[in-house]
Amino acid sequence: MSSIFSQIVAGEIPARVVYQDETTMAFLDANPLSPGHTLVIPKDEYERLNDVPADVATEFYDTIHRLVPAVEEAVDADASTVAFNNGEAAGQEVPHVHCHIVPRFSDDSGGPIHAAMGGFADLEDDDLDEIAEEIESRA
Repeated sequence: MSSIFSQIVAGEIPARVVYQDETTMAFLDANPLSPGHTLVIPKDEYERLNDVPADVATEFYDTIHRLVPAVEEAVDADASTVAFNNGEAAGQEVPHVHCHIVPRFSDDSGGPIHAAMGGFADLEDDDLDEIAEEIESRA
């Protein structure tokens, strides 16, 4: 069975669509964290960010780039948090890549994205050097 987002793309489930083109779609989150909380998806179903082909990723980012200021302006937000949950362990509930554009206001209590982890990792310089080398060798 396809994801709920693919069902929205197919028109099987209603959504408040705010933008779409040949490759991407954006719609208001059904369970918003703030007014204007918008989800941006590639129309084709990819489970994780690294599954998205480069050409689709470019168009996907272009849509995000276009919508961030539109969403902020529409709800008179001071800023926005733009985020992905990439994989189930990261909190991804729908196995279809999606970007959250969450409007933020100076008086909200959302905090920075760092608050999602509940604290900072306790890493020594040697740990950081090793991790940096491992990432660099795979990039």
